[in-house]
Amino acid sequence: MKKNRLVYSVLAALNCMPYTIHAENLSLDYQGNLEDEFMDYYGGEEFVSIATGSQKSVAKAPAVASVITADQITKIGATNLDEILELVPGLHVSPSTVSRLDPVYSIRSLQTGFNPQVLVLLNGTEFKNSFSGGLPFTFRLPAQNIERVEVIRGPGSALYGADAFSGVINIVTKDIPNDSLTLGARVGSFESRDFWLQFGTQWNDIEFDVSIESQNSDGDPDRIVTSDLQSTIDSIVGTNASLAPGPLQTNYDILDIHASAKWRDFKLEHWIWEQNDGGLGPGGAQVLDFTGTQNVNLYRTKLTHKTKLSNNVFLSSDVSYLSVDSVTFFTLFPENALLPIDSNGNLSFANPVNTVLFTDGYLGSPHSDHKDTRMGFSIDYDGILNHELKFGFGWFKQELDTSEFKNFGPGIMDGTETVVGPELTDISNTPYVYVPDSERTNRHLVVQDVWQISNDWEVTLGLRYDDFSDFGSTTNPRMAVVWAADHDLTVKALYGSAFRAPSFNDQFLQNNPSAVGNPNLVPEEVDTFELGFNYQINFNTKLALNFYSFEADKLITRVPTPNSSLLLTQNGSTLDGKGVELELNWSYEKFNVDFNFSHQDTKDPNSDDQIPFVATNMAYLGAFFDVSEKLSVGITSHWISGRERASDDNRDESDDYFLSNLSVNYMINNQFKAKVIVKNLLNDDIYEPSSGTIEDDFRMPTRSLWLEVESKFTF
Repeated sequence: MKKNRLVYSVLAALNCMPYTIHAENLSLDYQGNLEDEFMDYYGGEEFVSIATGSQKSVAKAPAVASVITADQITKIGATNLDEILELVPGLHVSPSTVSRLDPVYSIRSLQTGFNPQVLVLLNGTEFKNSFSGGLPFTFRLPAQNIERVEVIRGPGSALYGADAFSGVINIVTKDIPNDSLTLGARVGSFESRDFWLQFGTQWNDIEFDVSIESQNSDGDPDRIVTSDLQSTIDSIVGTNASLAPGPLQTNYDILDIHASAKWRDFKLEHWIWEQNDGGLGPGGAQVLDFTGTQNVNLYRTKLTHKTKLSNNVFLSSDVSYLSVDSVTFFTLFPENALLPIDSNGNLSFANPVNTVLFTDGYLGSPHSDHKDTRMGFSIDYDGILNHELKFGFGWFKQELDTSEFKNFGPGIMDGTETVVGPELTDISNTPYVYVPDSERTNRHLVVQDVWQISNDWEVTLGLRYDDFSDFGSTTNPRMAVVWAADHDLTVKALYGSAFRAPSFNDQFLQNNPSAVGNPNLVPEEVDTFELGFNYQINFNTKLALNFYSFEADKLITRVPTPNSSLLLTQNGSTLDGKGVELELNWSYEKFNVDFNFSHQDTKDPNSDDQIPFVATNMAYLGAFFDVSEKLSVGITSHWISGRERASDDNRDESDDYFLSNLSVNYMINNQFKAKVIVKNLLNDDIYEPSSGTIEDDFRMPTRSLWLEVESKFTF
């Protein structure tokens, strides 16, 4: 109780002082110690850096933010990023309906199949695919080297620019302690095998660390598709080519390497991520494909420098280079498929000129080589009383080189053929490639002021200007007012605008049987208003409640064109959304409970139709118990509800579901620990929405058992 009285006395004294007095007279060390006392007393507070570019507590950050820590990741038994993100209210990870079952990170219901509306960063720098605007194909990030994941729900373009539309996700990797070695292995159902190594050392003034992790799996054979698009074609033309019923191809072979060297104010990071012969889910044309594969080789190097120029001026700079080489082999339709072909050599149900037998399948192999070069500078200045100013400027260049090999399409067929074999034609560097070589550059400026109006009121004003070489410029402001209404209650009022840049696929797609790009596209736009409350009810209980509404305009979509079966990419559709998010954390001695619930209502204002595929209601419950100093148990459950179909899809609404997982952690001694993980504990039949060509939706993984061991050594 003496400690409690001390905290209350100091807090009361500080509240009686003008802000300018105690801020100037308290040393930084003393303020830090006092904050630690306060955090210990109230149960601690997570900090987030992506809201302003500097550390802020989640409760006081000028954004609706969440932080998932390495400790939480361990407790829930997450083995990859997708499982971590499911803990965030208003965020659901679902498989893409258009691309290889790629993960779609749907934040507040703003999503499309390539997932370009959310900006994903690794240690503060994006790594997206400029062709699709989303993540690398079949992206799966192992969790063992993740220190924390920071998530902003809502617009972030005022600080981060393009594609911080519905939210920002920042993955922060671990700093491996010097003179340490960690080795681990995990085996599981579906012939799954995970291994990792983490090593840290120091030589003179240079600190080195490296993390190597591999994940391999044959995929769940029980994720059966009963009927696909080829099944429909078979019923029309009288063939039996479809591979359905059969399993989705969910095998993967991932290698993830992070290495860094730190010397004084400099840090050099290297990241390698590889997918080798990954499965294509339902296939490139929503037709089961047992021979198709996805290969991705990602390499990024980044140099960061942070220094203090004077007492009030801090300079941060970074330069990075990203290379992503993607090679896909599609058997779009299986061997002995009999398909209607138009005069351009493409599949066409509207204007066929012939029916062609593809003896070895309708084959395509698109390649892409994406390069991304970036540099940025940020100056932070706190020499003006009660103001923290940030000035940033930067430049980046995105380049996409493509090549393609296939046995159909313009430049290869004209529709007069009756039989086509397996020979692939190289149409690289011709007008017939799927997307021509493309590039764009960007220049941007950022201005931000965090203004402490009084002891209880803080206002954040921000503005970012982006100028793109292809579609022009855009300016995005933000404003946040944070009121510390009491020592245990914070109120936030937020406004922000954001934009999503058209991808090269949106702009330049060509020679495709279903759609064409549009070089005249402009960015998507969204304006979002938020009201948030963070309340420390008592020493054991925290509550957060957030309300939001947004208006999204100029959304990029594909619409029918007159006298053609092709869809044209254009701006046009709008969405109005609103929702509420509730978070509750309760702890008592060795027991901890996390709960969140979100309701989102997003509609097309012209038709009043609910956006398809997206859950209207979501909830998460996690219960964690430290049985002893060595043994802990965690049970988590997710509820997904209210996913409607597209207006032209006559199937019933997707079924609601519960997904429960179990994690048991046992510390054998200071050096060794073991874990048992059971995913889909109750073995429920869980489905995520598909497009209409996969009639029964995408079945999600059945129950799986995982056994893990890890050992740590110090030298």
